[in-house]
Amino acid sequence: MAIHQPNLFPRLSTLAKLFAADCWIVLDDVQFARRDFQHRARLGSMSGPDRRQWLSIPTHLPHGRSTLIKDAVVADPDLARRRLTHMLAQYYAKSPDWPRFRGGLDAVLHGFETARMADLAEESTKLLLRLLGWRGRILRSSCLAVRSERSERLADLSAATGARGYLCGTGGMRYLVTAPFEAHGVSVVPFVTSNTGVWREAREMSSLRPLMAAGIAAVADDVRTVAAGHQQTMGSA
Repeated sequence: MAIHQPNLFPRLSTLAKLFAADCWIVLDDVQFARRDFQHRARLGSMSGPDRRQWLSIPTHLPHGRSTLIKDAVVADPDLARRRLTHMLAQYYAKSPDWPRFRGGLDAVLHGFETARMADLAEESTKLLLRLLGWRGRILRSSCLAVRSERSERLADLSAATGARGYLCGTGGMRYLVTAPFEAHGVSVVPFVTSNTGVWREAREMSSLRPLMAAGIAAVADDVRTVAAGHQQTMGSA
């Protein structure tokens, strides 16, 4: 089990965590954060990761700062769609894997029709997971009844799907209380990756850069290796 907010073309560290899980719960009923990755992705040039630019989707929060992720809306869908399409082509159209990526992009662009930022971000993540060959299932936290305290919420969400283990990133491990998970019989498995090769910039920019520069097949092999390691850890827990 992995639980994570819907991110726009997420970082490779996030994508790998989702890939390693049998189920991803989209955490869509928590507060939208403008400084997070729910409506933006940092693109890195194929010529080198030092050339970076934010791809940001203008987002309106109907309830101000208290707006939940699921309620945030794209401010100007037509303009945002054109900008996203243009920037992605500008950065990655020269990649040998661009046609394969572009062939699946229409499902993401369709998300602009709902004008819900969460839909758009979720579809962008699903596209990348499909390219890597993930066959897991997806649920939304807003459809499940859980307690409100942060660790209890995550534990309840994990238990609701019958998960035996919860994959927790390095950020989550700093605050997570394990007792609610233990009460449900769910093991907390820290999710970590290397900091070399394609993982060097895995926490800083969108996974689009390694996928388009190193190639989908090569990145998929690395992600599968990391996933297998965590699944082995889960099996021995």
